[in-house]
Amino acid sequence: MSRIGRKPIPLPAGVKLSRSGNVVTAEGPKGKLSFSLTDGIDVEIKDGKEVVVTRARENRRLRAMHGTTRALLANMVTGVGTGFTKVLELWGVGYSAAVEGDIVKLNVGYNKPVPIKIPKGLEVKAERVSIQGENVWRISVSGIDRQAVGQLCAEIRRTRPPEPYKGKGIRYEGERILRKAGKSFQSGG
Repeated sequence: MSRIGRKPIPLPAGVKLSRSGNVVTAEGPKGKLSFSLTDGIDVEIKDGKEVVVTRARENRRLRAMHGTTRALLANMVTGVGTGFTKVLELWGVGYSAAVEGDIVKLNVGYNKPVPIKIPKGLEVKAERVSIQGENVWRISVSGIDRQAVGQLCAEIRRTRPPEPYKGKGIRYEGERILRKAGKSFQSGG
């Protein structure tokens, strides 16, 4: 049996989980999320304090969905309770970011700014900070849906991924870029 699937999900104070038919809904101080269950996967809410995910029978597909369902429900509970935040850093001379309404404009070395639309339910902030003596733009993406936060961060990073020679580009906070040595010059004679 799935070790992740068997683990109960604790419900923090202020978060309620309800089920109607095949749809599980989580409500909390940050908002509301819903999830449709796979046939053969059951969710049991014990005393309003924890949630246990079980499967009806043993087959390959249900074994795969058991742990996945538990992880998705745990992400919903965390999202409506405290939310998710990911931080990106823009490293490079002349690189900048600005949030204008529901669009993030990135100046990352192209001839014009790259606009990226912010989906509903997500909040994006851009600020200039000093890291290791360099001025770096920091973009923080936050929301209740973990998948949506990660997707927007991936789209932002894809505009200018970090390059291995100078380390310029957009990277996640704390991401380590493996640096390569540049070409060395040898005088021929």
